[in-house]
Amino acid sequence: METSIRARIRAGDADAFGALFEEHARAVHRHALRMTGDSTAAEDVVSLTFLEGWRLRSRIDPDGDSLLPWLLGIAGNVIRNTRRAARRHHRALAALPPREEVPDFAGELTSRIADAEELAAAKAALERLRPADREVFALCVWEGLDHAAVAEALGRPVGTIRSRLSRARARLRELTAEELAGARSVRPSSAAASEATVQRRDSGGQVTGDRVLAVRPNEETVR
Repeated sequence: METSIRARIRAGDADAFGALFEEHARAVHRHALRMTGDSTAAEDVVSLTFLEGWRLRSRIDPDGDSLLPWLLGIAGNVIRNTRRAARRHHRALAALPPREEVPDFAGELTSRIADAEELAAAKAALERLRPADREVFALCVWEGLDHAAVAEALGRPVGTIRSRLSRARARLRELTAEELAGARSVRPSSAAASEATVQRRDSGGQVTGDRVLAVRPNEETVR
């Protein structure tokens, strides 16, 4: 069945390509979302991936199994090209003279909020991986592709995929531990919190502390 779909797509059968989209669009979107971290960007990647796939349909190997690795390989190229274009755009904007306006930092302040400390550490660690290692990790671990399929998607030898995945796993564990340690080091300890609320009694019967100021009667004023 897959072989016949390959032949039909190579021949320009739009219905067969539509079936390919229905079967694999979600997987491509899931991979793009994990690589970009942005749902809108992921949707753009899906559109560009299938447009590029249709343009390159004559290059499909007539023999083979699922076309998902081929699509994910195209998606990886689209993501890399999009990032290069974004970097060129940012450089062009940076070269423009500054505009006199008050910037809005609201989006920046809320965009990095994490639901949990561990999730934030893992996400930060993943972003610190080398792009090539992160891509292999996403395809092998999240998409569940075997080494051969990932090698096909990325156009690399299977041995390279194995070494990159091993390196990515080890590095991800190290970086996650670093992120967690850094997050916990800035958290105030319970002893420090208790010390911050200790109250001191002065000679006039007033009790002072870091948060409250109260007046209490002492033995000399009670009758």
